[in-house]
Amino acid sequence: MATKKAAKKKPAAKKAVKKVAKKAAAKKAVKKVAKKAAAKKTVKKAAKKATARKAVKKTAKKAVRKVAKKAAAKKAVKKTAKKAVRKVAKKAAAKKTAKKAVRKVAKKAAAKKATKKTAKKATKKVAKKVARKPAAKKATAKKASAKKAVKKVAKRKPAVRKKKAAPVALPATPAPLI
Repeated sequence: MATKKAAKKKPAAKKAVKKVAKKAAAKKAVKKVAKKAAAKKTVKKAAKKATARKAVKKTAKKAVRKVAKKAAAKKAVKKTAKKAVRKVAKKAAAKKTAKKAVRKVAKKAAAKKATKKTAKKATKKVAKKVARKPAAKKATAKKASAKKAVKKVAKRKPAVRKKKAAPVALPATPAPLI
């Protein structure tokens, strides 16, 4: 009886072992699947990062292109501005040369006026000198007559006698002691 029971029990034990083994295998399989899924996720993440990087690079390139375009546009604007400035400068230079020519003409006219003025002044001076000469003669005549009058008056009055100064008495010096 005991052997029969043991024999009956054995297959049950075997079954139990098989069950446990099945469970363990199932767990392993689950783990494997989980690992694979995790690996896939990491791969996907990495792929996403790579695509994001690529996108960033693309946007960066686009930004660089935009900046380059802007710089080129600025250069073009600067060139046109320079050209405009040059045109203005040329116009100003032309105006200056025109002004210089006008000034030269004005200077010549002024010089002519000045020469005319100096000529007029010279004629006036000569006229004044001619007018002054008889006046000067009159003055010298007046001076001579005044001198004669003074001499006449001096002859009429007797000469004033000079008073002699009284001699000053010097103090007596003491005899030297020897």
